[in-house]
Amino acid sequence: MSFIIFSCTIAVMKAHILSLLPASLALASRCDPSFFTPYLSSNASLVYARTFTENDTFVGPMNNYTGLPEYCALYVNVSSSPVSSYEFGLWLPTTTWNKRYMAYGNGGFTGQIAFDDMAPGLNYGFAVVSTNTGHNSSVREAGDAAWALDNPETRTDWGWRALHGSVELGKTLTQAFYNASIDYSYYAGCSTGGRQGLKSVQMFPEDFDGVLAGACAWWTTHQQNWDLKIALDNLPNDGPGHITSDLMDVLATEVLKQCDIADGVKDNIIMDGYACEFRPETLLCDGTSNSSSCFNAAQIKTLYKVYGDWVDTNQTFIFPSFAWGSEAQVSQMIITSDDQVDSPSGIAYPRDFVYNNPTWAAEDLDYGTIALSDALDPGNATAAAFDIRLFAARGGKLLHYHGFADGEIPTSSSIYYYKQTLATLKPLGVDVDSFYRFFLIPGMQHCTGSVHNAPWYIAAANQAGSLAGNNVYGVPGFRDRRHDAVLALMGWVEDGIAPGSLVATKFVDDTPALGVLAQRTLCPYPAVARYVGGDWNVTESFRCE
Repeated sequence: MSFIIFSCTIAVMKAHILSLLPASLALASRCDPSFFTPYLSSNASLVYARTFTENDTFVGPMNNYTGLPEYCALYVNVSSSPVSSYEFGLWLPTTTWNKRYMAYGNGGFTGQIAFDDMAPGLNYGFAVVSTNTGHNSSVREAGDAAWALDNPETRTDWGWRALHGSVELGKTLTQAFYNASIDYSYYAGCSTGGRQGLKSVQMFPEDFDGVLAGACAWWTTHQQNWDLKIALDNLPNDGPGHITSDLMDVLATEVLKQCDIADGVKDNIIMDGYACEFRPETLLCDGTSNSSSCFNAAQIKTLYKVYGDWVDTNQTFIFPSFAWGSEAQVSQMIITSDDQVDSPSGIAYPRDFVYNNPTWAAEDLDYGTIALSDALDPGNATAAAFDIRLFAARGGKLLHYHGFADGEIPTSSSIYYYKQTLATLKPLGVDVDSFYRFFLIPGMQHCTGSVHNAPWYIAAANQAGSLAGNNVYGVPGFRDRRHDAVLALMGWVEDGIAPGSLVATKFVDDTPALGVLAQRTLCPYPAVARYVGGDWNVTESFRCE
């Protein structure tokens, strides 16, 4: 009994001492394994907990981070089954917390905590969290899914469990650390991260108040097989229909020539690659042309396959097509070094997830692969539930975006998702526009970057790390909800101000310190930005119609 009284006395004294310390010192003193351990679930263990000051450097697997606001860094391991586990990182600011929580998603099949997003997130003042999705790998191995072979539990971690579990436990640890509740919870992710965001909206509508989802790889069972299909369309490498990278450059030049003016202004930006009635036949060799600068008839047929919807048995729609203007990245998707078709996001999914067979041949891809993929949906990864009324009913907001020059995931896959959601919810009397806004970004490629200097930066997931400079976050010089998609989402969730438009920014050489090269208005789908005259590099020259 005396021991219990003594222990309680020590605990009270410690709490009293902490209450006398400045808030930042009190928080920093909690950044110790002994503080967090009591709040861990029975299947979780703490790898480390330590404080980082502005002068400390966090050494990550891909980059190092320094000069950040002081924070407590946690790394947690969670057993998700007897044969699987996932990890997550949690950074808790000790001097600048804004009482908000932000989770960041992942890319491809990569097992990698998104430290590149957590660092700028910390600068906003968020408590930030990200998971490795159940396995560790390099972002340079985004198309490698060998880890999925004979690993159904790890597939489930990648599909949904690692993110949801990390978010839940991360919230518990965050609230314990601050001894306060989280006012608002947010999510940001692109590509696989976009899929994770939609999956959360559909499966766990209480996880987030606001979700920022980009270029979503949501139709896993179809898209991942389509990745292989378009590579096969361009084989064999020595066949008459094979398109080389040089010819893709020729195609890109002709696409810009034909499609740029379709929006009413010749500015090297294709506003809508699907609205352009591009004629590939203009590139046909005429018998006198140099074959390196024109296409033969078989190569034209290949173009129609690659840029056409995948429709298969009984006219079944499998997956939509690229927009014209995405040639730079399409080239990387369809051109392989050999006939093994072992390029990123090619054979990996059907081989390692669906057939679970390391010797499965790419040439065996057919409609049966799609049917089997749909039946299995390995890891329950596909985010194809269009009835998201529960998310809307609890006040959640979804901000969805996609680049028009995306040559990895066709822009129309996001358009298709939006339309399917609208078709599902509008007949039920749900005002989709009240909680779901979708923006298309002309010229933007997959998640980051652009062609022909098109404005693309909206401070979304993966983007800050693509700019030159230290500790870039938000939109330097324009940290407001008109230019910054994160702030736009916060304004919608917290203040009820729905984003009627956004502004994309292009910095000179993607370096904020060099200033702004151009900006452009983005409109919520189906509205489009119409040119009304003046300098096309400024937002006032366009209006949403």
